[in-house]
Amino acid sequence: MAFLAVSINSYSQVEIKEYQGERLSPFDRSYDNSIKGPQKVDINKYRLIVNGKIQKASLFTYAQVLALPSATRAITLNCIEGWSEHLLFMGVRIEDIVKSTIIDKDVQTVIFYAIDGYSSSLSYEYVIENDILLAYEINGKKLDEKRGFPFQVVAESKFGYKWVKWVTRIEFSDKPYEGYWEQRGYDNEATIN
Repeated sequence: MAFLAVSINSYSQVEIKEYQGERLSPFDRSYDNSIKGPQKVDINKYRLIVNGKIQKASLFTYAQVLALPSATRAITLNCIEGWSEHLLFMGVRIEDIVKSTIIDKDVQTVIFYAIDGYSSSLSYEYVIENDILLAYEINGKKLDEKRGFPFQVVAESKFGYKWVKWVTRIEFSDKPYEGYWEQRGYDNEATIN
């Protein structure tokens, strides 16, 4: 299946229900397991902050992130609550977001912050080795308020609490970091066995 480069206003809103012979879970879902409910982001004021142990901090508009090379992957999101969804994600690689800067050699952790105060982290090594995405589309549909508009982390092989939605900032750190659920006793690795 081929995807064309799209502008902000030209997204196809026709949901893709099957990809490479595999049935996809539906885009719409009735439940919400966020800490403060779906978040509304004013896209005209939105800026993705990229900072921390990098040569140059950056601010990206939504359109600037979408202008980066895109990648598409069908991945299963597994929740620690016991449910899972197999979805088709389209987004940008974290590596492409920071391509124009130099990452400090001591960086160990990538921290993702959400508009609702939620946060979580992944090891820098994991992010690079697994070519982690910041998604803006699921099953051919632009993320909505419930799904994490404008961006959601796609942390393949990690439990869902690492898949931060409504991402507003990405910080590169030389220290370990425990996010919202990790501070409440969840495993900081969150690796699915």
